[in-house]
Formats: sequence, C-alpha cells, structure tokens
Amino acid sequence: MPEGLESIVGRHYSTGKLIELTVAGGRIAAVNGLAEDIGSEVKGGAESGTGIGIGVGTLSDAGGGIPWLAPGLVDLQVNGSFGIDFNTLPLRMEDVSGITRLLQAGGVTSYCPTLITNSSAAIGEAAAAFAAAVRSDPAAAAGIAGIHLEGPFLSPEDGPRGAHPAEHICPPDWEAFVRWQDAAEGLIRIITISPEWPEAPSFITRCSDAGVIVSIGHTAASPAQIREAIAAGARMSTHLGNGTHLSLPRHPNYLLEQLAADELWGCMIADGFHLPPSLLKLILRMKCEQAILVSDAVSLSGMPPGHYRLHIGGEVVLTEEGRLHLAGNPGLLAGSAMQLAEQVAGLACSGLAGLDEAWNCASLHPAGLLGLPQAAGLAPGAPADIVSFRRDGARLKLLDCWKNGVKSRCSVE
Repeated sequence: MPEGLESIVGRHYSTGKLIELTVAGGRIAAVNGLAEDIGSEVKGGAESGTGIGIGVGTLSDAGGGIPWLAPGLVDLQVNGSFGIDFNTLPLRMEDVSGITRLLQAGGVTSYCPTLITNSSAAIGEAAAAFAAAVRSDPAAAAGIAGIHLEGPFLSPEDGPRGAHPAEHICPPDWEAFVRWQDAAEGLIRIITISPEWPEAPSFITRCSDAGVIVSIGHTAASPAQIREAIAAGARMSTHLGNGTHLSLPRHPNYLLEQLAADELWGCMIADGFHLPPSLLKLILRMKCEQAILVSDAVSLSGMPPGHYRLHIGGEVVLTEEGRLHLAGNPGLLAGSAMQLAEQVAGLACSGLAGLDEAWNCASLHPAGLLGLPQAAGLAPGAPADIVSFRRDGARLKLLDCWKNGVKSRCSVE
C-alpha cells in the first residue's frame, strides 16, 4: 500500500458484499469488490478491542468475523449528552469539543447541536460558544454540521409547546434571528418554528432565501397554515408525532398534513418510547428517502441509569431500558436518552426497516437534506466518514469510526 493510503476491508452494510475501501487525503479514493475466501484476515484493524454493544433483538450476522462498513451517522438534533446540556450556561468550548468526540465514538461523524427556547441573550451566548468552538477546534469544526435552533418561535399552547418555557415563546422575529446568526457566525442551519403565527410565512421565506432550513414543529397550526408554510419554503418536520396535543381532530389535522406533504422531510425519534411502531411505520412509508432518524438526545444520554435532576423537568429517572421519565409521574417522558446508533439498531430490530434502511435514515438521508458530501455514502470521492461494526445475535457492536479518514475506537469510557 503506497504511503498515505489506508485499506479498510469489510462487508458493505447494504449489499453484504465484501469490499475494500481505499482512503487517501480524508476521502474514499476507491471501492473494490473482494473474493469471499479471505476468511477472517481483515485489513484495516476492526477485529479486537471493546466497542459499544447495542441491543438489536434477534438480528443475525451473515458476515461472520468480518466487520460491516457503513457511512458515518448524521444527527440533526442533539440537545446534549454525557452529562452536558447545550442549553445550560455558561457553555464551555471544551464541553462542545468533548461531546463532539464522544458522539464520534458512538458513530456520529456529523451533528447539529440544538439550542431550545430561551431568553434572547441566552440563545446568543450559546450560539457564540459554538462559533468559538468551531473556530478553535478542528474536530468540532469537522463534526458540527450547523446549529439547530428549536424555538423560541413555537406554539404557546400547552401540549404542542412541550417542555419549552412559556415565558420565552414569541412570534417569529427576523431581527432577533439575525442577531443570533451573527453571534453564531453563520452556523445556524436549521430552525424549528410553528407556522401558526401571522409573521411565519414572511419569516420562513427570508430564512429559506438565506439558506437556513425551516422545520415545522411544536405547532398547533391549521392544515392551511401548514400548507402556507410549505409554500413559503419550509422543508422539514421536527420529531413528527411528538410536541403535539394529546388528542387531535380525526381529520384534517397538522400531523396528517405534514405526513402527506411530499415537500417535507420527516424526522422521528425511534427510541421505543416516543412513538408507537404504527406511526414509525407510517413515517417510513410516507417519507421514504426523506425519512430521518434523530436522537433528540438530552444531557442524560450516555449516562448510567439512575435518578437525576434536570434544569428543565426537575427530578427524573433514567431506566435500565433507556427510558427517561419524570420521577413523580412515570407516565410522562422527560426527553430522549438514547444515542442515534441505538435508535438505528432498535428500528431494525422492530422489523419496520432493514438495518440498511434504518442506517440510511440516520446517515445518507439527513446528509442529503443538509447538502453534505457525506450523502454519497461509501462511494469514491465521498468523505471517509465510516463506521465499522459487527452483528452478533442480539448485539450490534460498533468497532471503529473514521472521520475524514482519521480513525478512532468506538468506545466510551
């Protein structure tokens, strides 16, 4: 192998065929098929060491001891993880850099840190912290695909508002958004709003013209307002089926209107708690290649089970199964605590999607929405954002992760 080139051998996550990826200069230089008689002699080093074990029901592994290779995961909604909340100030640059590296250890090679409804000053301060991290840390610059601003232009109604603080909910304000975007040094790539506000259509158009993806979420909008938002340029739905009223009109309603809109990419949380299998199946079938898995992870994602206190939600319990609920009311969820790779495995385990389809929902699809070159997947010329893993009965074990061709182990200490 010439100097500067790396060979990575494994089974293609979608075709099952044995391939060799040649990596050079941070990109995939070539993809070659291999004969099936190489046994367990795998170049590229994904054979030993510990990885992250993820339960996947009874998925079988026809790959034997040879690892599988897949594109890096892309998470469009991360509120925090590993004990750090992006919305708790002050937000330190080292925390941003640390989470970026830990997410990569879980197979997430690109992500959108998510800022939720807060005071105008707090949003600006947090946005500036991400800008500083991207400016100072090459790893953060490579891993952060842009900020997702979820609020404060959401529904003020209980139910759709979710846990977003009511005192900071307000109508869309372009001047405020420009201040936050300036503080973020242009990093805001997605904004979730409710189109029920009279100011929404013009605001959506201005965002769209500026290259910012507008997502519909936490809304009590009428179907007509949903359609008007789409006509103005809205392109995505934030965690479809969550952030809604407990009961909806039979029809029409804002959930069905978004499901039926071919223009909207649909995001879903597949942690086994936020949505029933029937709705996950509906989103997958309606949105197809525009279906996106998001973790919507909060600060307790990646933390051990136990009792915790959150600044939003108060006393909460994280169960062994990964369910996060209010301590005083186990029936109410307190956010998502499951990392994206776990949700991929869970979706595949459910039988609603094959592992390749589930993986694409968390990699190629979100990369395509953002216009990232990672949308090319495991193809020549694509960035060498690669994850290797094994399937072993009830386990999916992440082994190694490459970000722009730089390899790291998939282990979280």
